[in-house]
Amino acid sequence: MDRPGCARWKRREARDENGGEERLSQRPIISPSPFVTEWIARAIVPPPRRALDVAMGRGRYAVMLARSGFRTFGVDITADAVHDAMVTAAAAGVRVNGWCADLTRHPLPNARFDLVLVSRYLQRDLFPALREAVARGGVVLYETFTTAQCAKGTGPRSPDHLLEPGELLRRFDGFDVLFYDEVTAPEAVARIAARSRTLG
Repeated sequence: MDRPGCARWKRREARDENGGEERLSQRPIISPSPFVTEWIARAIVPPPRRALDVAMGRGRYAVMLARSGFRTFGVDITADAVHDAMVTAAAAGVRVNGWCADLTRHPLPNARFDLVLVSRYLQRDLFPALREAVARGGVVLYETFTTAQCAKGTGPRSPDHLLEPGELLRRFDGFDVLFYDEVTAPEAVARIAARSRTLG
């Protein structure tokens, strides 16, 4: 674990709570995303069925992935969240392999995961690494806020944390799109399920 980095980011998050923008992976979410829940169940991926939950927070979806039969890995920049996710998984009778890291300093392995999940988190410089982390024939599930969320007065406000219209679809150009949409209610989000091509 990259504990010095984690400590540094935890200090930054503490500052965020006092007037800045809170990191999205740490925002409380009232209920699971129907999109994520449905597509975890629908995703047909080849063995060995390794899944990665990026910015997993306290492990809501990591536990769901493990319960669905995936060998599950989860990464977050906050050590406490990673610890809580692993404890929650153990209490649920499943295993989540969690680690604390700043992915801008510790890159993801290439072509390693049969399912990569990102929910309510946006860090644009990670898109190339996310694409490369998906194994051939594997699936990426991604859902997060768009700029239309600003009009609602809740959620993230920084452009750094909001997708432009059509941006998420463009970010996975070259993948086979299984599902894509952008909605404005009850929240303004874009979401995609896309499969990495097995050839080319």
